[in-house]
Parts: sequence; C-alpha cells; structure tokens
Amino acid sequence: MTDTIAETTPRHRLGSQANRIFMASQTYGLLDFGRGFPAPIGGSGWLNDDGTLDPSHGIQTWITCRMTHVYAIGALLGYPGAAALVDEGLRGLTGVLHDDENGGWYPGVSWDGTPDLDKICYTHAFVILAASSALLAGRPGARALLDEALDTFERRFWDEGTGLAVDTWDTAFRTLDPYRGLNANMHTTEAFLAVADATGDERYRTRAGRIIDHVVAWAKANGWRIPEHFHEDWTPDLECNADRKDDQFKPYGATPGHGIEWARLITQWAMSTYPGNGAARVPYVEAAEHLFSRAVEDAWNADGAPGLVYTTDWEGRPVVHDRMHWTLAEALNTSATLHAVTGRDEYADWYSTFCAYVDGTVIDHEGGSWFHQLDRNNKVVGSVWPGKSDLYHAFQSTLIPYLDPAVSVASAVARD
Repeated sequence: MTDTIAETTPRHRLGSQANRIFMASQTYGLLDFGRGFPAPIGGSGWLNDDGTLDPSHGIQTWITCRMTHVYAIGALLGYPGAAALVDEGLRGLTGVLHDDENGGWYPGVSWDGTPDLDKICYTHAFVILAASSALLAGRPGARALLDEALDTFERRFWDEGTGLAVDTWDTAFRTLDPYRGLNANMHTTEAFLAVADATGDERYRTRAGRIIDHVVAWAKANGWRIPEHFHEDWTPDLECNADRKDDQFKPYGATPGHGIEWARLITQWAMSTYPGNGAARVPYVEAAEHLFSRAVEDAWNADGAPGLVYTTDWEGRPVVHDRMHWTLAEALNTSATLHAVTGRDEYADWYSTFCAYVDGTVIDHEGGSWFHQLDRNNKVVGSVWPGKSDLYHAFQSTLIPYLDPAVSVASAVARD
C-alpha cells in the first residue's frame, strides 16, 4: 500500500459501524445540498459551489437524468420531498429537453429553452438510467419514458452487428458522426444493467455483456489501459485529442478512473449473469482486478501527492494531473465491490485509503457536497468542472459499497 493523505480511522474502514454512519450522513447531506436543482422550465440546472443554479450552463439532459436518478433513489430511501423532485426531472425530460420533431433528446437547452445541437449516445443512456430508477420509485410517466428511451436507443444508437453503441448523430438523426467512443458505451452498459434489474428483461444484460467482451479484449491487448476513442471501424485512435488533452468528455490518453469504473461494471455483470457458476465469473473478475490494479498503479500518488491523476499516456505517465471527484467515488465503489466478491483484504485497505482522502480533501465539510476538481496540489480549481454540477457519482459511492454487488444501485435499494 502507498501512503494515504491522512491516517485512516474507524470511520474510513469498510464494514465498520462508524463508516456506515459516515456514509449515511453523506447520503442525506448530498440530498440536502442538491434539492434546489429544478430549473424554472423543467429539468436540472448546473449546481454552483453553494447548491444554487448557474444559468450559464443551461439545462443539461445528462445532469437532469443524473439528478432524477439520485432523487428516485432518495425516494426509495424515504427522503422527504424526493418524489416531487423526481417529477421535476421527468417534467424536463418529457418537456423542454425532448425533441418533439425528430425524436430523442437534445444534449441540453439554454436557460431560455433554445436547444443544443446533435443527438448524443451518452445523453440517451442516462435517459434510460433515469427512467428505470423513476420506474422503481413508482413515479407517474416513468414507464412511458423508459419505453420511448429504449425504442430510440434501439433504432438510433445500438449496433446489433458489432454489439456496441454508436456515439453522435446530427439533430435530425440523418448523419452519424464517424467517431466511436467507450465513455458512451460504459454508461450504456450501466443503463442496460439497470433496465435488466428493474424490468427483468434479460436482453439488456446480454447486450451489456457484448460490450464488456469488447472492452476486456481491448484492455488486455493494451496493458490493461483501456482505449477510449475509436475510428468508425472500431480501431483504436490512441492519439485522439493529443492537442486538447484535458477535453471534458474526450480527453487524450488513458483515463484511470474509467478503468476503475469499468472494473465494477464488469464485476456486476459477471455476478448477475453467472450467479451459480463461479468458474464462468472467474475470467471477468480477474479482468476487473487487472483494470483496478493498473489504474491505481498508474494514477495513485503518481506525481508525489495523494489522489488519482485524471489521465495518463499509454506508458502510464501522468498527462493531466488534476484530480476529479468522480474518480474517487468510483474508487470507493470498486474497491468495496472487489472486496465483497474476492474477500481479499487489499481491497478493503484500498477503500480505507480512498475514504480517508475523500474525507480529508474532496468533501466540502463546510459548504456541502464534494469539490469536483482539484489540481495536482489538491487545491480546488474549476477549469474542467466548475462548481458542483450534480450529485451522481458522490451519492452512489455512499451506497454501493454496502449493496449487493450483482445488482444495480436503484434496484438494490428497492429490494432492500
């Protein structure tokens, strides 16, 4: 183990009563922080450092979906007022964010309702996730929204021939961009698993597995550093955005946080697909362990300071040194999941390491929520993620470590 930023205490130790209480306090603290998310015309605004809305970022569909998902889980947990907040998210998704002329959902709209261009897979995957969680929470209109989202995804984004999702269309769904990407496919995998768990439709678990098989093969062939960007024929484009290394959604090089996130999704898929077949799970769990190991070896303390660097080159050297809050949230989730599945103490130790860092550096104990971006010296910055846009990653990390690793978070909460 590498040194932590602070000595771990019982509140950082996976499975301890102190950690359960600490995480529960974060669950409800985050729900308190974000409850002002509804925008006047529907959907979710972008949250400032203090939880107020920043109109300059408009109303983003993916943020609306994330906040709808979060408060659907909040409703399942009994958080006061959560159901009404889910309905505010749904109002945006069925209203101003929906393209009534061409179908599907805009990436976002300005504060006055002017739509952004294009139709993006990443966005549509999150519509599926939000609708499936709202369905579990019993919200009116959720089933119809989910049906439409799945139909749109089937017709526009899912490529049955390759077993992967394409990335970006023009607004009218006439021209498909040649870029192919794994970030959209990662959240497609998450959404498909959520749908399978929420509805019992196992076609989506099977499709998630097809995506995962591609990812495992690409990662294994590339030293367990996952290629993120691809050409139209799905050959890796390892130099994509070499001139814009900190691009918000398509950064150059390897993204260790995605390796960690994929590790959890792969494990969840394997555990749910082969519940009574340990031998069938083994190669997938081993792949997840490789991904986690490579990511933390490359990214943790990579420049002499605690934290996970945002990106590396293909030899594992840091490129963008900033620390993003979502990578730590996913590190908490994956270390706990791998501990639950393998029983290996090293993953519980990593959880404690990450938790101590999050507690000491990433959580804003005075202003609420988590700082979304820190520089290489662990000072708060906002060049990529200004403010505290949404709750999704941080919120899930307060729950997933204590839920069934084979089940999507909203379904796990509903069943619990």
